[in-house]
Amino acid sequence: MFLRSILIMLIFFISACEGPKLPSPFHASEVGARFAGADFKLTDHNGTPRTLADFRGKVVVLFFGYTHCPDVCPTTMADLAQVMGRLGKDAERVQVLFVTVDPERDTQALLARYVPAFHPAFLGLYGDMNNTVQVAKAFNVAYQKQPTTTGYNVDHSAGTFLIDTNGHVRLLSPYGQRTDWLEQDIRLLLALGKS
Repeated sequence: MFLRSILIMLIFFISACEGPKLPSPFHASEVGARFAGADFKLTDHNGTPRTLADFRGKVVVLFFGYTHCPDVCPTTMADLAQVMGRLGKDAERVQVLFVTVDPERDTQALLARYVPAFHPAFLGLYGDMNNTVQVAKAFNVAYQKQPTTTGYNVDHSAGTFLIDTNGHVRLLSPYGQRTDWLEQDIRLLLALGKS
């Protein structure tokens, strides 16, 4: 019993010596461990095959959605356009990617009209059904068709991934995140890329 008490006290003192854990400097959730190695093989709205490696040196902002989305997608894309404006010259080192979860309707031509309408540097990405399933799985994105009287909508995960300049998924920002917080997180990732 005495030996057990000493052991418990020793564990307590060792754990107390670790020092305080600092809070994250980011506003978005740090998710790097969950998405190590996450990538995609898709085609952009200009017809160019793309992977994350194509954007090395830039912070990538990755959002999954679809062009017929009535609310979440256009709101998020408008917010991301606002963030690009706030970034000023640093926006040249950021790439926003919109990955469709509705490849049945979101053709290359439709993505080429829809995505750059929010910002000329934004790229829309698409694949066939199989590619879409694989990419969604890699990023743990859920999506499902929901029938409507005029066709269907697609329920989908609504977070935005922030990927560092080395192509590693670092952060997941929730839907509706403040634009100034997104800007700050992107600037931190850009600063880390310089060091």
